[in-house]
Amino acid sequence: MNAATEPMARLHGLIQQAEAQLPGRDLDWLQTQRRGAVEAMDRLGLPNRKSEAWRYTSAERLLEHALAPVTEPFTALQESDLDELALVDTDAYRVVFANARLVLELSRLDDLPDGVSVGGLREALEQDPERVAPWLGRAAADHGHVFNALNTALIDDGMLLHVAEGCVLDKPLEVLFLTEPGEDVLTAAPRTLMVLERGARATVIERHASLGQAMYFSNGIGEALLGEDAVLEHYRVQEESPAAFHIHGLFVRQEAGSRYVGLTAALGAAWSRTDFNVDFAGEDAHCELNGLYLAGDRQLVDMHLNVLHQVPGCTSEENFRGILHGKGRAVFDGRILVAQDAQRTDAQLHNANLMLSRSAEVDTKPQLEIYADDVKCSHGTTVGQIEPEQLFYLRSRGIAAAEARKMLCLGFAGEILDACPIEGVRRRAEARLANALAQVDRNDEED
Repeated sequence: MNAATEPMARLHGLIQQAEAQLPGRDLDWLQTQRRGAVEAMDRLGLPNRKSEAWRYTSAERLLEHALAPVTEPFTALQESDLDELALVDTDAYRVVFANARLVLELSRLDDLPDGVSVGGLREALEQDPERVAPWLGRAAADHGHVFNALNTALIDDGMLLHVAEGCVLDKPLEVLFLTEPGEDVLTAAPRTLMVLERGARATVIERHASLGQAMYFSNGIGEALLGEDAVLEHYRVQEESPAAFHIHGLFVRQEAGSRYVGLTAALGAAWSRTDFNVDFAGEDAHCELNGLYLAGDRQLVDMHLNVLHQVPGCTSEENFRGILHGKGRAVFDGRILVAQDAQRTDAQLHNANLMLSRSAEVDTKPQLEIYADDVKCSHGTTVGQIEPEQLFYLRSRGIAAAEARKMLCLGFAGEILDACPIEGVRRRAEARLANALAQVDRNDEED
């Protein structure tokens, strides 16, 4: 075995270690998906810098490790552990996963409205698989890259939300994906499947966090299937261990008149990548993707967008902002494709980056591919530092340098966070930003 094939062999070995415990091994349709995912892994190959999608993001740090599957449910989690992990203080439904396995006793799913069901994907595959069959993998059929295919090959557990036609989830649903690192580099493969039928509405708050500081690999996929006129508000906070690897593929499929509003805050992990994939399948649908990312020393944050306008009359707005300090690195690759038949498309894409040190680095590439002639589209990017005039203005009014810088950074992030109605999400992002700025100030003092 040569050095080039060894990482792929380790990924295949990971699947072989896990497959005996995976649910639904007697389901032909699910096993077909899993086998197809393994074949896709071999076809797609390992990411390298020759691939445009991975040109600025090396996966070598991840692939050099031997990865271990989740073999046992994590049972040490207590109710008191959730006090600092929950993002929603007010009344909300809650579903908890530890090492990508459902912890039902810590979940809060009583009195769900009629027509709404929330539970574990593993349980659904074991007890009512034919109900899941039309949905699972529908939005994420095109794997995109080897890690998405790996997640499908390892389909085990995750969150299943179904809102029937015309029904409304009356309170937010908080989804906690918590990882407890072990001696080996644990590989969790969380999955979320959100199905909103015609006219349904729901709000989902998703948090990915760690119960320790060690290394692990969280490789997730989220699928959102929105029926006609359905509305989903979806807020995600990635706050993994500072030694963790995090990859997440979000796949959204929208039917006519539907509305998806999403915000992702990438605040943790040593190495993280999020892929946003939006497919408009019906006319007059609307999508909003907002993102905030924070990268400091020894951190890499990668954001990829692939928004496909293939039918007429749809609108999309994408607004992402990054704050980088120390030797932090970020990648933003935003692509909007407007097909020939997608007349009357309105698509707006913008990326802004605030650099707090000369050692930080960002590679940003917003892209528009337009094949229709009746469209309203724009894209742009900015990379800059705090304006000295702004800092001088605040300092001249008696505000200390550190506090002035904090105010300006929070103002920069505010364009993203102010659009989020969930106070806990805003508060958590602001706290992480404040901690990062405190580190910047300490480094300045040492220098």
